[in-house]
Amino acid sequence: MSFLKLGLCNPIVQAIEELGYTTPTPIQKQAIPIIISGKDLIATAQTGTGKTAAFVLPLLTLFNKENKENKENKERCLRGKRIRALILTPTRELAVQVAANVAQYSKHLNLSSMAVYGGVDSAPQQQRLIEGIDILVATPGRLLDLAHQRALHFDELEVLVLDEADRMVDMGFSDDIKKIIERLPADRQNLLFSATVNNGVRIFADYFSASKMGRPAVEISISPEATTAPNIDQWLITIDKDTKSALLSHLINEQKWDQALIFIEKKYSAAKLVAQLAKRGIEADAIHGDKSQAMREKILADFKSGKLKYLVATGIAARGIDIGELSRVVNYDLPFKPEEYIHRIGRTGRAGATGEAISFVAMGDFKNLCAIESRLNHIINRKEIEGFPVRKVVPVSILNYVRKSKR
Repeated sequence: MSFLKLGLCNPIVQAIEELGYTTPTPIQKQAIPIIISGKDLIATAQTGTGKTAAFVLPLLTLFNKENKENKENKERCLRGKRIRALILTPTRELAVQVAANVAQYSKHLNLSSMAVYGGVDSAPQQQRLIEGIDILVATPGRLLDLAHQRALHFDELEVLVLDEADRMVDMGFSDDIKKIIERLPADRQNLLFSATVNNGVRIFADYFSASKMGRPAVEISISPEATTAPNIDQWLITIDKDTKSALLSHLINEQKWDQALIFIEKKYSAAKLVAQLAKRGIEADAIHGDKSQAMREKILADFKSGKLKYLVATGIAARGIDIGELSRVVNYDLPFKPEEYIHRIGRTGRAGATGEAISFVAMGDFKNLCAIESRLNHIINRKEIEGFPVRKVVPVSILNYVRKSKR
């Protein structure tokens, strides 16, 4: 199936073809026609499946159609300080990335877009909002600040999108989201995209249906089996915690890694690992919540351009890192949730490219490993690295358990 057959307008199809998009992903095939029809939607799919395009492309098509109709009727489309669509994201990095996608997809359309987020001066953001914006991408905190300052109004809002809804719940944004929804017109289209639908996300969905007078949202789900890219080579190394940094340095040097996104759990651990790598002659940098927005943007730009080869990131800070040909990701610390593991490995092997996902697993990670492998429904291949014997042996996964026959 082509993008044109999904109902997208020609200028958008032209823009995505110029970006190299040829065939819609499963989430795009299902979501785009639903959104164009004007229905509310709750969509579940993992990272790396094309969720951003799944909601941005149909939005652009709808707004382009409205612009043409307004032009023919000589109606003014948008008043000052007003927005037509609001896309809420959990992090600054993701807001920047989504806004960049909107700009790319709408390059042949007469539509305006921008991102607003904290950590930077709000004055330039307020200035741009004066003329009105068709599509606004925002983090919850900065959006509420701008609303309190009357820098924007929601009375002309047509569409609300909650992106990475489960991550917003995890980051404690539920109350902010509720405050935002209470400010919006009841007559709007609601779109929710998430990797998982937990109780917190379900509450968001209930907010949607409460304003729709019994018109429930359409729900679609792309199964994990369909979204875990088969072109990602997943493997793990069992290791003692005190030799992890030495192992990472060894792999970088011996296997001559061209680039790696390295996930770590704690902010202070990220800075420590960068220092340990530097002592071994490996230049790396870290990104986490304590760094200024300007510094984070520079580090991300250097990593995306290839100037920086090795980036150490906490899971939350890494949201919004979207590199088409990222060679590999490393779980220096194994995540606690299987969903987070899938999120992380989804940063590589994107858009049909091959990728590699390596995990360091210590004895204390065994339960997390079992949960991840159970979710994947397969054992992650284990490799041994010469020179790194393990003192605390990680048991065989429960998926390999064989019941003893009765005698």
